[in-house]
Amino acid sequence: MTNRLFDASVAPAAVPEADARGPWAYLWWLVRIRPWPLVLSAVLGTVWMVPLALVPLVIGRAIDEAGRGAGQGGLYLWSLTALGLGVLQAVAGAGLIQAAVSAEAHALSYTHRVLVRQVVRLGATLRGKARSGDVAASAAADVESIGNAFEVVGRTIGAVFAAVLVAVALTATSPVLGLAVLIGVPAAVLGIGPLLRPLQERDEAQREHMGVATSQAGDIVAGLRILRGIGGEAGFAERFRRTSQEVRRAGESAGRMEAWLQAAGVLLPGLVTVGIVWLGARLALQGSITAGELVAFYGASAFLTLPVSTATEAAETLSLAKVAAGRVCTLLRLTPAVTPPVHPQPLPPGPPALTDPYTGVTAEAGRLTVVTAPTDRTGELADRLTFPPVAGDGTPAVLLGGVPLDRVDPAELRSRVLRSGPADALFSGTLREELTGRTDRSPEELDRALHAADAADVVEALPEGLDTRVDEGGRTFSGGQRQRLVLARALLAAPDVLVLEDPTSSVDAHTEARVVERVAALRAGRTTVVFSDSPLWHGVADREIRLGADRVPGSTDRSAGVPS
Repeated sequence: MTNRLFDASVAPAAVPEADARGPWAYLWWLVRIRPWPLVLSAVLGTVWMVPLALVPLVIGRAIDEAGRGAGQGGLYLWSLTALGLGVLQAVAGAGLIQAAVSAEAHALSYTHRVLVRQVVRLGATLRGKARSGDVAASAAADVESIGNAFEVVGRTIGAVFAAVLVAVALTATSPVLGLAVLIGVPAAVLGIGPLLRPLQERDEAQREHMGVATSQAGDIVAGLRILRGIGGEAGFAERFRRTSQEVRRAGESAGRMEAWLQAAGVLLPGLVTVGIVWLGARLALQGSITAGELVAFYGASAFLTLPVSTATEAAETLSLAKVAAGRVCTLLRLTPAVTPPVHPQPLPPGPPALTDPYTGVTAEAGRLTVVTAPTDRTGELADRLTFPPVAGDGTPAVLLGGVPLDRVDPAELRSRVLRSGPADALFSGTLREELTGRTDRSPEELDRALHAADAADVVEALPEGLDTRVDEGGRTFSGGQRQRLVLARALLAAPDVLVLEDPTSSVDAHTEARVVERVAALRAGRTTVVFSDSPLWHGVADREIRLGADRVPGSTDRSAGVPS
C-alpha cells in the first residue's frame, strides 16, 4: 500500500535529526550524539598501542643491564617490565575490540535508522526523487563504509599517541635519531596524501555505477514475467551485462589506486626504518649509543611501520566514509512532496465522505462507489482521493468529511484512509505477519478478510499455511494470488475509507464475481471507492461515476434513481 506521508508514530524517536549539510557534518553528528564508544575506543587504543611501542625500549635497557655485568637484578626487573607490558597490551586489546565494534555498531545503527525514517517520510515520492539502486546501495555499502571509519578511529588515535611517545623517547636518548624519526614518520604519512583524492574520485565513480546496476537488476527481477512474455529477456540481460562491466571496470580502477595506497603504506615507512637503522648502526660504531640502545632504536623504528600503516588504513577508510556520508546526506536532504500541517484539523467520527471539487467525484459516507475512468488516469485519481495535493499544483484539495486533506494530521489520515492498488507489494516474512501488520487483529477477522478476497485457498495450498515465509515481493505467487492477498491485507486493515484500484484485474470472472459480492458485504457501512470498468463491480455499486478524459464526470445515483 503506497504512502507519501510521514507517520511520526513509526519514526525512531530516540534519534535526533541528522546534520545533512555535508559528509563531514554528518560524521561529526554521529560522534556528537553518542561519543562514549568512540572515546573509550580511543583510550583503549592508546593503552593497547603504547606497550607495543615501549617493549623495544625496555628490551634495549635489559640488554644494556646484562652487558654491564651488574648482576641479574636489573635484567629480571626489565624482563618483568616487558612481561607486564605484554599483559597490559593483551587486556587492552580485548577491550579495544569490544569498544571499536560498539562504535561501529553505533554508526551502523543510527545511519540505518535515519535512512529508514527518511524513506518513511518520502514514501512513494521516493521513486521520483532517487533511484532504487541508490537507496539500496546506501542501506548496504554506504552504511558499512561509515561503520568501518568508526571502527578504525580508536586504533588510529592510539597509533598517533604511541608514535609521538616513541619519538620523544628516542630524542631523549639520541637527538639525531629522534630528529630523524620526527621528520621521517610524518613525511611518510604525508607522502600518502596525494593518493587519497584520486582514490576518492574513483570510489565515487564506482558507487555511481553500482547504483545504476542495482536499479537495473531490481527492475529486471520485478518485471521478469513481462520481459519473458514480450521476448525482451535477452535484450535486458545484455543491457545489464554492459552495466555490470562498467561496474567491474570502475572497481578495477578504484582497486588499482587502493593497491598503490597500500604499497605506499609499506614502502614509505620501510624506507624510514632502513634509514633509522643505518644511522643508528653508525652511531653505535662511533660509541654514541650502546648496543641496547641500537636494538631499541631498531625495534622502535620497526614499530613505527604500524602507526604509519594504521594511518594509511584510516586515511583510506575515512575517504570511503566521506563518499558514503555524502550519498547518505543526498538522500537525507530530499524533501517529501507534502508536509504535515502546522495546525491540523480533526476528522469527524465515523465513515467520512470523500469529495473532489476538481474532478467532481463524490463518494458518500458508508457507501460503495465505483468509478470508471481512462486507464491511464486511475492512478492519478486514486492519489487525489487519498493524498494531499502537492504544493503549487494549482488544484483544490479533496475534502474528507468536509476537511481538506492538506489540513488533516498525517497520522490520522493514515489510520482512517487506505489506498490499495496494483503497485502494492508483499514483503518478506511470514504470511500472517504480512497480512496482519498490527497485532490487534483476531483470527476471525483474518478469516473474514481472506474469505472476502477469495484468498483462503491460496493459504490452504501453502505448506505451513499462514506461517509460510513469503519471498521478497511475493515472487512465488501468481499474479492473481498476489492480488487477492494484497486485497485481503487491505480489507483486514478495515479503514473508514478504502480506495481500491482495479482490485480484480488479475483474476478470472468466476473469482471476480465472488470477490465483488463478498467485498461489498464486508465493507457495508464503510466508505469504499473502487476504480474499475468491470460490470460486476458496477452491479453491486451504490453509486456509479464515469469520468471522461476531459475530467467532466457524469454520474448515476442508484439509490435516488436520478442523475446526480
